[in-house]
Amino acid sequence: LRNISASTCLFLLAPVQMAPTPASMCTPLKTLNDSLSHRRRYMKHNFPINYTIRVHQHEVFKLSNISRMRLQVEGLDELVLQRLWFQVNQGVLKKILRVMPERHPSRPYTAELEIRFRDAEGVFVHSHPAEVFQQELPEVIQDTWDHLTEEPDRVPESRWRYASPKSLLDNFCHTMHCLFSECFASKEAQQDYCSVSYWRKGRKKDLEPES
Repeated sequence: LRNISASTCLFLLAPVQMAPTPASMCTPLKTLNDSLSHRRRYMKHNFPINYTIRVHQHEVFKLSNISRMRLQVEGLDELVLQRLWFQVNQGVLKKILRVMPERHPSRPYTAELEIRFRDAEGVFVHSHPAEVFQQELPEVIQDTWDHLTEEPDRVPESRWRYASPKSLLDNFCHTMHCLFSECFASKEAQQDYCSVSYWRKGRKKDLEPES
């Protein structure tokens, strides 16, 4: 993943190029979603109140970030955002695991979540031709990618943020539904998983069962 495409249109509302999600992606993503449904117990109840970890500013990846990128890049291919989603959350899971002692009650859960994430990433890579991952990225996406892959000791202090493990996995879950919505289609009316208001409704409980 390299090089920069100069054909970036800033703040232009344009249709998104929606590539169908390969059917093979849905099984690992639904398995991942099953794990994420328990995130409140493992990422909130097993940590001190107001506990936060340090992450790169681009690892605080919300629905609003997706909306902004779609506005900034005319005809942005959904596959590009999916690639970025995997890159972001790879770092998020590593950072959450890094702060957990071996005997932390949430460590087995997080380790299993990372395994399921890697499984989904492997299916994602094999679901597309290799040349897809060699294509140039739009400038705004490439800039984000470059920042995410910087060596930690080279990242300026201004680019670090503090976020709770629970909020990071909330972002993980919400953006997954947004970018792979075909795998989570409702039998009822079509849902806009990319809308913040959707997740504020009581319907979110249907996707986030607690146990």
